[in-house]
Amino acid sequence: MSVRTRVAALAALTATALAVGAAATAQAGAAPGEAAQQNASAQTKAAPRFLAASELPPHPTGWTAGPVTDGFPEQLAYCLGEGVPAYDYRHRLFHTDLDTSAVQVTVVTGSPAKGKALADRLNKEIRGCAARLERLYPEIEAEGRFFGTLPVEEGATVHGLHTETSYGATDVNLLSVGRDGRTVTVVGWGQMGDFDDAPLAAFKKTAKKAVTRLY
Repeated sequence: MSVRTRVAALAALTATALAVGAAATAQAGAAPGEAAQQNASAQTKAAPRFLAASELPPHPTGWTAGPVTDGFPEQLAYCLGEGVPAYDYRHRLFHTDLDTSAVQVTVVTGSPAKGKALADRLNKEIRGCAARLERLYPEIEAEGRFFGTLPVEEGATVHGLHTETSYGATDVNLLSVGRDGRTVTVVGWGQMGDFDDAPLAAFKKTAKKAVTRLY
């Protein structure tokens, strides 16, 4: 079983944590009534756009993009499940014919200041992801890396996560957090392997495109 298969199970286990964590952090995100204000504001401004399959790091089998869906994606719950403030998230899943997959989640907050606070929170959660996985799952060894910032709009950061189980399964993930004003987007990419197998340069281009494509 790959770590991402394990992560899928973990995502199911953390579905409750997603709801509880969102409620517990509501004050850090959307204040009461803010969701309604966000929806009203969204009607006066075009909704953020998502990446197309062709804008992901190249893959031999090509990418297939799913529909844009409401809610925070299970695929990021292993790192962010309990750390996301209560906002109206939307996401899109991507897959290949092999084991490589990707996800993008986007949210429009109430103001640029709230957008910055959310981006900072997400970056903090990602930086602590490896340590949390090792603490919760002793059979997993995890290593996180920071791959720097990107000069796009209000900025984007790029992170990496490598996991290895006691029975030898290894997975590598790349994650980015970007912001354009009050809008924040996270992109995740993952497959079996280690950091040497990750298309870092191509992912940075994707992470930058995710921000410039929003509006």
